[in-house]
Amino acid sequence: MSASVSGLYIAITAIMAVYLTLRVIKLRRKFSIGIGVAGNEPLRLADRVHGNLLENAPIAMGLLLVAELNGLPALYIHIIGIVWLLARVLHAVGLTQGKGGYHFGRFWGVLTTWLVILTLSVVNVVYFAVS
Repeated sequence: MSASVSGLYIAITAIMAVYLTLRVIKLRRKFSIGIGVAGNEPLRLADRVHGNLLENAPIAMGLLLVAELNGLPALYIHIIGIVWLLARVLHAVGLTQGKGGYHFGRFWGVLTTWLVILTLSVVNVVYFAVS
């Protein structure tokens, strides 16, 4: 069985991770900070945006891949993948623009990320139960 649809969203997530890494590197160079954040707020926010993606992506993308391998139709994989990407963009923009405080994008980005993870968890448990 092919995993090309989930592979698409895993690849886009990887590209997003590289982009966010480059943002952190750019700020490290700009402010001459080799490790940590040295109290630099823009770097702290960029580091947390990047870190939050890396904390959530492995479980979400692993669950997406397993759901596709278990036979979840491509349409649903696409819907979940698109929702995942929108959630991560919302979170990145919201955390950055909200400067660490409340922001619509941060709130809904995290909430939607959790919804994707929980949905995929239930999908995979159901596939296990019926197999």
